[in-house]
Amino acid sequence: MTLMTFVYLIAGLILLVGGAEILVRGASKLAALFGISPLVIGLTVVAFGTSAPETAVSVQSALSGQGDLAIGNVVGSNIANVLLILGLTAMVAPLIVSRQLIRLDVPLLIVAGLLVWALAANGTLGRLDGAILFAGIIAYTVFMVKSSRREQRENSERRGDDAHANETPPAGGSSWVLNLVMVLAGLALLVGGSHFLVEGATTLARALGLSDLVIGLTVVAIGTSLPELATSIMAAARGERDIAVGNVIGSGLFNLLCVLGLASLVSPLPIAVSTNALVFDFPVMVAVSIACLPIFFTGYRIDRWEGALFFAYYVAYTAYLVLYSTQQDSATLLGDAVLLYALPLTAVTLAVLGARAWKRQRA
Repeated sequence: MTLMTFVYLIAGLILLVGGAEILVRGASKLAALFGISPLVIGLTVVAFGTSAPETAVSVQSALSGQGDLAIGNVVGSNIANVLLILGLTAMVAPLIVSRQLIRLDVPLLIVAGLLVWALAANGTLGRLDGAILFAGIIAYTVFMVKSSRREQRENSERRGDDAHANETPPAGGSSWVLNLVMVLAGLALLVGGSHFLVEGATTLARALGLSDLVIGLTVVAIGTSLPELATSIMAAARGERDIAVGNVIGSGLFNLLCVLGLASLVSPLPIAVSTNALVFDFPVMVAVSIACLPIFFTGYRIDRWEGALFFAYYVAYTAYLVLYSTQQDSATLLGDAVLLYALPLTAVTLAVLGARAWKRQRA
């Protein structure tokens, strides 16, 4: 371990914070200029951009025949997106959740997770599977942009300015170019910051005696999600909460449909999916997505205590992976505690809260 390790860590943090600030500013202004809601920008442009590290890692892994890394990167990042990123972001500032997320995007995230799980059930993801997944992200993006433009037009007509409903808001010819450059610059800084931070953290972890397997399960999984984390926290702090939540859900969809789709398409051989991933990691990923519905539904917001609950589960999940991978006896104890006590108690609590919210809406 050298001085450069700490230089990488500090440089990575600075680039992440700066990139997130620039990205959120540019993306929110682009949304206004083109009549696209901040939620859709968060679900598409911001989410796709902040998933660049996952794309790079999974595609490169697929090309080099490391199927477990390609699959584990996507599944682990999706679990981190919900539990770690939404958890920490909600702890910074309670998040308002759009009804669209509950009615459309979270159900789509659940369906996408189940689709990938079903396609991988035979132990591989081939080119046909990749084509199906990639077609899904194209259809989703086109649908989101068209729906947003139609909604903005209808809102303009209701306000009585339908004569200008189809026009781009006046803003100087170079405004959209400047904001697009800000978005691209922000994405570049996020990807670079993520690379430096992962590099520094990996070196530090090895200096502390951690194995490559443990590093891959923790440092790399979290590291490729750092752009989403930085962007969501910065967006929440700036009051752009639609971008903060939309970034996480959109990134999850992008990871499943586009990242795995591209990885499967470019891989010279079908990507092998391990039995452990099929029986443990995929179910956890789908369960985490399903858990969003009752939490989001209770008041259409994520409160600080709900964020803390998400974060606590991520800590428990990561601890279990580390203990299990290092063959510690305490892994079984932790797993039983979570499965037999924590999860049922949480499920009952969320079911009660969801039922109360449902009754209030119908009253």
